[in-house]
Amino acid sequence: MRSLYLCILLLSLVLPEAAPATELLILQSSRSLVYAEALRGFRAAARSSEQPLVLSDYAEVDVQRLVREVRPRMVIAVGDKALTACRKIREVPVVSMLSLSLSQKPQSDHVGGVTMVAAPGRYLELFAQLGAKRIGVLYDPKVSGLYLKRAAAEADDHDVSLTTEPVRHSRDLQGKLEKLKGEVDLLWLLPDSTVVTTVNMEALLLFSMTQGIPAVTFTGQYLKNGAAASLDIDPYDIGVQTGELALSLLRSGPDQKVPVLDPRRVRLQVNDSVLRKLRLRTP
Repeated sequence: MRSLYLCILLLSLVLPEAAPATELLILQSSRSLVYAEALRGFRAAARSSEQPLVLSDYAEVDVQRLVREVRPRMVIAVGDKALTACRKIREVPVVSMLSLSLSQKPQSDHVGGVTMVAAPGRYLELFAQLGAKRIGVLYDPKVSGLYLKRAAAEADDHDVSLTTEPVRHSRDLQGKLEKLKGEVDLLWLLPDSTVVTTVNMEALLLFSMTQGIPAVTFTGQYLKNGAAASLDIDPYDIGVQTGELALSLLRSGPDQKVPVLDPRRVRLQVNDSVLRKLRLRTP
């Protein structure tokens, strides 16, 4: 991997001192097809001068120093690693996309962007369509507490109730599942790194099947394992939405609060065989 110093040297070659500051410094956590698709959408919406950098290509990157050298008007953080690296930036706004932590932790006024989880209300609407009223949720308060607080505030509007069980260590999951037996009509699986591990996913979906209740997840990849439905994000549209937000902020000036937005487009996927087995109507 290249060092930070080589990185800054390379940037100095493409950004002479006499040149005006670039509008966007794009920090990408790593090289992945999902990030590439989101950036394709971003660039379609925000046609601005940019300097991209993939953090995984370097042994270390001092992002604060990089911002001083490149002098961008805004930093675009793609993924959790990039957003974490931007936490100490104060000089310019930071707009993030495809970062789970964006919806899991409170952000300062100059940090925001588009989250990568469907808004709680979208899930609550789906639960109502499935005819489920008692929703079981296992979560780590440090990871999903902020998101679940939003869901609890909206639950009554959708005529559903949430039965929540905090899981502070992944090994505690089985005991928490026991508490949900006979108490819930549906199991809601959040993108919670403490709860959703490879081993725990087997236990969660087995619980769903043995209890005869649907499991609703955040990604369609679990449908083949027995989940009933999922609300998937659209990386390209998240990129477009983030680009539109960035462009609006650039036009508004440097002192604007950067909002945290939910993805505006999500895709419902269902496992028809599971829905039929549970005698649930297709939403």
